[in-house]
Amino acid sequence: MSEPGSIIRALAGRPAARNFHTYVINEVGLAIVSGQIKVGEILPGDGDMMARFGVSRTVLREALKTLEAKGLVEARAKVGTRVLPQARWSLYDRQVLAWVLESGPSETFLAAFRLIRQRLEIEAAGLAARHRDGEQLRMMHYWIAQRGKLAHQPEPFAMAEFELHRLIAEASTNPFLRAASAMVEFGVAITVNARLDPQGNAPAEGLSARAAAQYNTLLAAVEAGQADRAQEVMAEILDLGALRSE
Repeated sequence: MSEPGSIIRALAGRPAARNFHTYVINEVGLAIVSGQIKVGEILPGDGDMMARFGVSRTVLREALKTLEAKGLVEARAKVGTRVLPQARWSLYDRQVLAWVLESGPSETFLAAFRLIRQRLEIEAAGLAARHRDGEQLRMMHYWIAQRGKLAHQPEPFAMAEFELHRLIAEASTNPFLRAASAMVEFGVAITVNARLDPQGNAPAEGLSARAAAQYNTLLAAVEAGQADRAQEVMAEILDLGALRSE
């Protein structure tokens, strides 16, 4: 569940685990992120967890190693596997962010996230205006058109919006901005999710209209090489997204 698009696909419900290893990771990871398993708690012993999940010791230990690499747990000899605080979590990890989305992030978490997203995406927009190429512009036009066409289909709409933002980060040529696609995807997912009804349906007017003019202006600025204007409009788009999710 670490490939691009996996956070957005979670808007339609958690997909079935591909194998036992993924199943254990998802169950334990979500339980930790949601607070069902508390910070500082020691996970049950291998025997109990093997029985609970119906997996072998090898599968269980590989799953726990994956969670340890994501900063959620820490294994200590003669102590066991302890749940770590959020400050240790790999918050740039796509799977961790998917668990945050599923468990419902706090307003404090979202406020901290918006601050980082603004810094990343506003800078990316300015750099994209300076460095974009013809193929990237062509694909930006395509995804803006798809965003309008898919306005009543939450998951495809969110994927179109994510692809547009991802292309802007790609066009920046900055490797760190390019590598932050999980943060970009999480931001799009949060914004779209906030506008859906309890059944997961788009509003009657669709999802695209509110920021359509801003996205068209952003693309025009990027195409014209107007870095300052591209940054201004990206800031407007992100502000609109923050209003939707409050």
